Amino acid sequence: MQKAPNIDDTIVALATPFGKGAIAVVRLSGKKAISIADKCFKGAELQKVISHTVHYGHLVNGQEIIDEVMLSVFKAPRTYTAEDVVEVSCHGSTYIQERVVQLFLDNGARMADRGEFTLRAFLNGRIDLSQAEAVGDLINAESEKAKQVALNQMRGGFSRQIKKLKDQLVHFASMVELELDFSEEDVEFADRSALVNLVKELLSSINGLLDSFKLGNVIRNGVPTVIIGRPNAGKSTLLNGLLQDERAIVSEMPGTTRDTIEEVLHLNGISFRFIDTAGIREAEDVIESAGIERTRSKIREASVMLYVFDPHNMTKEEYESDLEKLKTYDKPYLAIANKADLGLPEWLNGHGDAVRISAKTNEGVEQVKEHLMNV
Repeated sequence: MQKAPNIDDTIVALATPFGKGAIAVVRLSGKKAISIADKCFKGAELQKVISHTVHYGHLVNGQEIIDEVMLSVFKAPRTYTAEDVVEVSCHGSTYIQERVVQLFLDNGARMADRGEFTLRAFLNGRIDLSQAEAVGDLINAESEKAKQVALNQMRGGFSRQIKKLKDQLVHFASMVELELDFSEEDVEFADRSALVNLVKELLSSINGLLDSFKLGNVIRNGVPTVIIGRPNAGKSTLLNGLLQDERAIVSEMPGTTRDTIEEVLHLNGISFRFIDTAGIREAEDVIESAGIERTRSKIREASVMLYVFDPHNMTKEEYESDLEKLKTYDKPYLAIANKADLGLPEWLNGHGDAVRISAKTNEGVEQVKEHLMNV
């Protein structure tokens, strides 16, 4: 079992990604953060400066100047961790970054564990668990909506909803308890209709939270969207058209895509994680068989299915058979008739729900995007 970190230690770590750049930021947090930094900084007496100020000077190791820096001092409790915090903005050489961190380690700090700054913010009551999780979501946000959801949660939006629900539950429980305690008395402490309305309010609040969780999960993690169809139906060409890229290998030989290919497309703030797959058919070799099995696995994991078919190389009966198979997965799907630039066979007229596209010329690709936004 991993030993819990000692929160009485003063910790240090890079606050910016490690690597060469113009500027890097090294952060200290803990009771001795300011005194440790003061031993290494020439430019101001850090023990005497006021909080939330920035100071120019040099980091030194004895007589050796390590770097010319800007140093910021934040005194508890108005900091991210609710502890004393020092941030050093140094030049972004990887060598300088390592020297600065080592300098603070040599003077009494220890290396922070992964996520320990946020852990301290949580343990010190600066943020709750929901807000702590939102920090990671905000760092990993890949769209405007994902950022807004994480930011709202980090500012306590979700926590306030939970508190409201908790208060409603406590009120309901107290009313029920009163009724039970005095059930034999000819006294009614709560109107039964009021209790029924309170239950309805509770259910509405719970369902609202569940719906917001589902939406937040979609915005945060994206919508897993699988592109499926028979071999050589144009799945990879459609994926390239959606992404405006040549990500998947396009070939005239059926079965070229022998594994799953994943890419992300952002549409109006929602990330769609497209999964192009090997065509489902009777495999002719072991490699292709493994790819088809992964296809079935990806279909089960997906939230939306894009079924691409070539109406020129299949019959109406085969198409309808494929649709019946899709329905067994019990999830939304969009049927996409490819190669519309070659004209479409007569039998397709009875299937107006299929979107007509030409993956080769990109005709109809925007229509596919519109359908995705309405799923």
